[in-house]
Amino acid sequence: FLDLFEAFIAPLEHELGQRSTHSVGLSHSQDNREYAKRIAAMNFALAHDDGVSDADLKNADVILVGVSRSGKTPTSLYLSLQFGLKAANYPLIPEDFERDHLPDTLMPFSDKLFGLTIAPEQLHRIREERRPNSNYASLKNCRHEVAAAESMMRRAGISWLDMTSRSIEEIAVHLVQAINKKHESVEYGRN
Repeated sequence: FLDLFEAFIAPLEHELGQRSTHSVGLSHSQDNREYAKRIAAMNFALAHDDGVSDADLKNADVILVGVSRSGKTPTSLYLSLQFGLKAANYPLIPEDFERDHLPDTLMPFSDKLFGLTIAPEQLHRIREERRPNSNYASLKNCRHEVAAAESMMRRAGISWLDMTSRSIEEIAVHLVQAINKKHESVEYGRN
């Protein structure tokens, strides 16, 4: 019997300067607390997807806002799975555009709000696949909604990121960095 893996362990230990535990499968194990945190974050993201519920928003780590089809749901799910963050998301709807301000239910949590925006032309292409030849998908409506959303976020002092040429993973990293900066400034302010 020849153990091929064992032949590579010693050279790897030497190269990495780290002793192996010689235990199979440890790289796949997870800390149960970390696993439970991610499951709780995923459940939170699903319960607070697409503005379904505003209950317990105080427990959110981040609340994403933006026009429909701007990447809020996949970003929320990615943040929960990869980082264990409780991410809610809210789609800006026609009534929000008519009122010309972010919903009152979100404003108590303005420190947790981040906007996602997208180029109107790309939004138009995405929406055309979902609802072809509709006012919802029209380029004119997409331009109006994106401009109105950015204006509302600007007036509310909410930072936003453009999803147009960024991956979900890239946006998530930017959001995690921004969340960490906010936490650091709060902690620094308490010292």
